[in-house]
Amino acid sequence: MSSVDSVAAPAHRPGVHLEVPGSRPLTPELVAAVQEVCDRAEELGDEPVVVHLGGGPDDGTPPATDGVAVHLVNKWERALRRLERLETATVAVVSGDCSGPAVEVLLSCDYRIAGPDLRLTLPFWAGEPWPGMLVYRLANQLGVARARSLVLFGTALSAQRAAEVGLVDEVTETVAAVTAERLARARDFAGTELAIRRRLLLDAAATSFEDALGTHLAACDRALRRSDRTAVREAPAR
Repeated sequence: MSSVDSVAAPAHRPGVHLEVPGSRPLTPELVAAVQEVCDRAEELGDEPVVVHLGGGPDDGTPPATDGVAVHLVNKWERALRRLERLETATVAVVSGDCSGPAVEVLLSCDYRIAGPDLRLTLPFWAGEPWPGMLVYRLANQLGVARARSLVLFGTALSAQRAAEVGLVDEVTETVAAVTAERLARARDFAGTELAIRRRLLLDAAATSFEDALGTHLAACDRALRRSDRTAVREAPAR
């Protein structure tokens, strides 16, 4: 599988696809691959993004560190932020050993499907868990209590445990069939409205009720206006 596959692939494999092996290090090529997927998704509009993560067992080889500096990390974080703000659904499919940047991509996706052989570990650097925006996403998505052992000690998680804490949405042995079902469902919710709901969700933990109220009311007003327009279009002519 190439880093980016065209949506013009066979019908059994629709969507925009990205593959990030579980042991792949952070490189300029990986940043470019994520940006290319975002370009393609924005061009197509309503096609979901499917991210394939993980793979075979880790061979114990530490990831390459040459060429990694803070400017590359900044580009990576911006690419992930773009991925998690697309106006289409993003579905992650993860199995085997998943660590490093693959975990960061996982946390940037809307829906996460895991195989039963998943073993998830946080990125490590110089023997310590990586302190990037992964920590922010974990605390935001899981809460500080559940994220604590992951962030402080790099605790590894099985597929079942990852589902229990909310890092993945479901664990299944029929990954291909479940993914096809979720993609079919995701197409019904692509567009600006999906992006708005996602943004409200992501901002909720860091926003006070008073500050959030206006944004939520604006979103509700938008939904009501859209409903009114639909009702007018569907009303029988007199």
